[in-house]
Amino acid sequence: MMAILSIVQLYAQNTTDTVRTIKIDVLVGLQFDLVRFNVKPGEKLNLIFSNSDDMSHNLLITKPGARLEVVNEALKLGQKGPEMDYIPISSSVLWSIPVVNPNQFRTLSFTAPKQEGVYPYVCTLPGHGFIMFGAMYVNSDGRMPELKDDSNIPPNRRVGDNSFSGTQHTNHQVKGEDQAVKIKALHPYTPVSPYIYRVFIDGASPAAIAVSLPGDLSYCWDAGTCKLRFAWRGGFLDNSELWKGKGDVSAKVVGNLFFRDKTQFPLSFSADNNAPKLDYKGYKLIKRYPEFHYTINGIDVYELILPKADGKGLSRTFRIPNVKSTVWFNTDQSDGVKYEALTGSWEGNRLKLTSKEAREFSIIMSVKEGGLL
Repeated sequence: MMAILSIVQLYAQNTTDTVRTIKIDVLVGLQFDLVRFNVKPGEKLNLIFSNSDDMSHNLLITKPGARLEVVNEALKLGQKGPEMDYIPISSSVLWSIPVVNPNQFRTLSFTAPKQEGVYPYVCTLPGHGFIMFGAMYVNSDGRMPELKDDSNIPPNRRVGDNSFSGTQHTNHQVKGEDQAVKIKALHPYTPVSPYIYRVFIDGASPAAIAVSLPGDLSYCWDAGTCKLRFAWRGGFLDNSELWKGKGDVSAKVVGNLFFRDKTQFPLSFSADNNAPKLDYKGYKLIKRYPEFHYTINGIDVYELILPKADGKGLSRTFRIPNVKSTVWFNTDQSDGVKYEALTGSWEGNRLKLTSKEAREFSIIMSVKEGGLL
């Protein structure tokens, strides 16, 4: 039986047959203990992936820059995920180790790419891939950036003493480069808002994206339906059951809902508000805030959600740069907030915008008096 609260000695050693062995284990809280390592182009490797955690994990090595793409593809597997070990069929996946159950291990033998670069490795189980990843550096001179400056590893691992930042066990020790102590924590680290989790949440599809904002505000944006589902204040998420690896459980909202979308869809390009054809394209970070990109009937839409200046609601900025028709923003009186807009004209519960106005416009959503749902 592997000891969960032990310090794992990690090393990469050359064997007599010139095959190099890399050992990677798992830390409590969705983290690899070896967060990065360096290999030479074309080097023969044995990667031993041991799982001393109390939940299952896999390990995929992707093409440079393809980690998020692969994580999103794994999420789209839906109910097929378990039978496919959450490994999507993708040319961006170079090598993979299927799901490894607690206290088991698997070995992957492969030859490092000849092309120098940074090759991510990641666990793609639901809710894991956005925080459980590392980097394989392929180059001849062994160079890697300073740990604190390494954007290819999780933010909580970019610490000067190589320790695992966050709520730590009182008897922890740290020893060796890129090593960390196994710890018990409700969350894998103490993040700073804004930050994003991809988790299962009641009231949203399996493609839910939870975002924590400054000012104790949070929201759930649903990539499956391409819209803001609900928002709350007073906390973020309780992920304690999720960390245990129970694939059928949802994260619990901590705090009180102040908004829940009750429209068929908040945007429409016709007065009759027909059901649109939607396609989620992903998101990019703007000063750490996600701007979501999706299409409505083939037309690109970009949506950025920020906290209101007074902390009592949200500000949503939409960009629809190529729209040629009138755009309607739809609301419902019972959704928990009051709306303001600096452009367009209100017709009942709908804001009407010309194509020019719709190229970029903002909607202010303020919590109503008494404002909890």
